[in-house]
Amino acid sequence: MKFLLVGVNAKYIHSNPAIYSLYACARETFGQSVEIAEYTINQRTEDILAQLYAKKPDAIGFSCYIWNWNTISEILHNISKVLPDTDIWLGGPQVSFNAPQILAQFPAVTGIMIGEGEETFCELLEEYRRSEAGGETETVTKTGIEIATEVATEVVTKDPDTEDPGSEESKTKKRSERDFSSVAGLCLRPGFTQARQTTDLSKLPFLYETTEPFQNRILYYESSRGCPYRCSYCLSSIDKTVRLRDIETVKKELDFFLEAKAVQVKFVDRTFNCVHEHAMAIWQYLHEHDNGITNFHFEISADIINDEEIALLKKLRPGQVQLEIGVQSVNEKTLDAIHRRMDLDRLGYVVSEIWKNRNIHQHLDLIAGLPYEDYRSFQKSFDAVYAMKPDQLQLGFLKVLNGAPISEQTDEYGIAYTDQPPYEVLYTKWLSYGDVIRLKKVEEMVEQYYNSNQFVHTLSFLEKAFPSPFSMFESLADFYEEKGYFTNSPARSYRYEVLLDF
Repeated sequence: MKFLLVGVNAKYIHSNPAIYSLYACARETFGQSVEIAEYTINQRTEDILAQLYAKKPDAIGFSCYIWNWNTISEILHNISKVLPDTDIWLGGPQVSFNAPQILAQFPAVTGIMIGEGEETFCELLEEYRRSEAGGETETVTKTGIEIATEVATEVVTKDPDTEDPGSEESKTKKRSERDFSSVAGLCLRPGFTQARQTTDLSKLPFLYETTEPFQNRILYYESSRGCPYRCSYCLSSIDKTVRLRDIETVKKELDFFLEAKAVQVKFVDRTFNCVHEHAMAIWQYLHEHDNGITNFHFEISADIINDEEIALLKKLRPGQVQLEIGVQSVNEKTLDAIHRRMDLDRLGYVVSEIWKNRNIHQHLDLIAGLPYEDYRSFQKSFDAVYAMKPDQLQLGFLKVLNGAPISEQTDEYGIAYTDQPPYEVLYTKWLSYGDVIRLKKVEEMVEQYYNSNQFVHTLSFLEKAFPSPFSMFESLADFYEEKGYFTNSPARSYRYEVLLDF
């Protein structure tokens, strides 16, 4: 029996920690039965389909997100035609919150794993093994993690005169004998199975055995799950319990990255510093064991950083750590509407203190299209964040995600968004579609001229000629529009000439 876990990443440098976590939980007991295959959304779907066909899996599982759903959907429409005897499973945030609708849309899909998948996946594999053995194994009473950490000792004897296990008749019989209803955390065609309890993060095995498959790629790591905040646009607001991985285990796993001299490790913790002691222990360990190479990326809430943490961060090697900080808006009414509690004065102070030392890359985010944020209000948010001098300023646009609380408030806020992923805002009560288009052009100018870090001195001089930084990028966008440069996409060398003309 072969179960193929498939990740379709946004770029080659990315990897999919979800499927590696599933594989890590299964490898001791089911290792020979599970394989991983990774692709990117930039590959032709017919090429991906051909490669999946060549692997001839008995079951296949796709890890689904907004960035890969269009690609996976196209594959789902065709894969059952070329692999009619292959079970198809889906998992991930894109399918966890509207699973019955997804099953109705794709008749060939066997089922959907809801939420955290490690224990679910192991119990699923146990059911496959039971059916392969003719239903003779004992009913599973252990959790999926217990199954994954014990070596199976049962030997099933087969009569040599019985039917060929590889025959079509035998395969059909085994499929009919499979009963996944006892596996918690699934959505099957008859309905949902029992809900899956949250996973003890410290019991999960480490994702990686070697860094060899990840040369020139980002490595992802998780030291906590859940988020204490309730931001209405974010799926993390649903998982209200913050669970920490045992800190001594974390330190051993950090050693793996340090010894391998990994270029970058990205923590996927939703709010890394929500527990002060946990964040301090990790940053202190990295400070004491720096290998002079590895960069660690953390997504943090800056306004809860205390002076002790600031002092420690200032000690780190330049380039050792980078911080991503979601500001989203400085409009108090907007922040209240999205249930985001933030001390803006403290946030500005923390960012400024860290900036002074020039040893840490800071990436600050804004979201256009939030409730009560009109075009001029967004301009104020932009100028406030720009004044903090981030190394990168990401001007993003609201995504209305299935399962996020704001998806239930679209009528109240007059939010229209695209039917297809990434479900991005088109307009709101406060922001017209024309405003969104204009902000998209401003975003392009910020990417080309600010976030590229290629025009640092020129921009700081040019700002003085405009009422505000936002108006500078707005005027630059108008200049690009007038000259037709948005269509022509001038090369880097030409962008210097364009800026000089401007």
